[in-house]
Amino acid sequence: MIRARRLSDGQDFPWNGEHENVWVDTQDPTPDELAALQAAFPLNRLALEDALERGHWSRAEAYPEHAFITVRSYVNPDQADEFTERLSIFTFGDAVLTHSPGGTRALGSVWPLTGRDSVNTAQEVTYELLDHTADTFFTAADALERRVDELEERVFQRVRENPVPAVFELKHLVSQARRLATDAREATALLGRHANCTPADLVRYRDVQDSFTRAAGRFDTLRDLLTNLLDLHLNLQSQRMNEVMRTLTAVSVIFLPLTFLAGVWGMNFDHMPELRSPHGYALAWGTFLLIGAALSVYFKRRGWW
Repeated sequence: MIRARRLSDGQDFPWNGEHENVWVDTQDPTPDELAALQAAFPLNRLALEDALERGHWSRAEAYPEHAFITVRSYVNPDQADEFTERLSIFTFGDAVLTHSPGGTRALGSVWPLTGRDSVNTAQEVTYELLDHTADTFFTAADALERRVDELEERVFQRVRENPVPAVFELKHLVSQARRLATDAREATALLGRHANCTPADLVRYRDVQDSFTRAAGRFDTLRDLLTNLLDLHLNLQSQRMNEVMRTLTAVSVIFLPLTFLAGVWGMNFDHMPELRSPHGYALAWGTFLLIGAALSVYFKRRGWW
């Protein structure tokens, strides 16, 4: 599919090879459409290969024919899942050519803005596309922060639950998001350094680069929070184990004197006055209960129980 819009007034029109004052957007073009694009625009072969390769990561290059950048972002940033989309931008002096397998969020947001005072040149369209792409990373960061907060509450409220699988799943998503943001930042920085553009355009590229840097910083913070959360869970489990061991130790100490007395009275000696006393059995139980109660009260007051 090929659609076109004039940069000056933002009007759509049927594209027939125009290559000036135009934004041409292609989504999964057919061989005939691709041939028409190559006839209208001097597309660098390496850049075209990168744009058509579905699994390519973010990168940028300033070719003699045009500037080129491809960036990968989220399909559903509010869910921050593993599904990503890629947008490739060919920037000429007075034209922009974009390519994506099936459209992106940034395309859907910027396409209606074309023709306004701030979005009527090739460089301005490129900036807006990159800026809206960066916005998806902030949306993804917000979604991941909510999931980390929920997981933190679970760690404190459900001590017996094992959050380790959820922690590592989130760490995987955060690491992927950070890698996407970092690659996009490096690509934008490279484009700003080598593209043939005005000082005002360079300021715009630095603004987008700063946006990707802030997004990567948020993902770094989330990764550190997840590491700390895992350490916290292990510490809570260790503390819980210590409490269990302390309780078991207190019970063992209570039964230690009782076991000793039972062992003494269980020896088979002929001369043991307690065994012949009519109150010996009651005395033994009374001694057991008294010692057990005394030790229990003592441990309770010391906070060991």
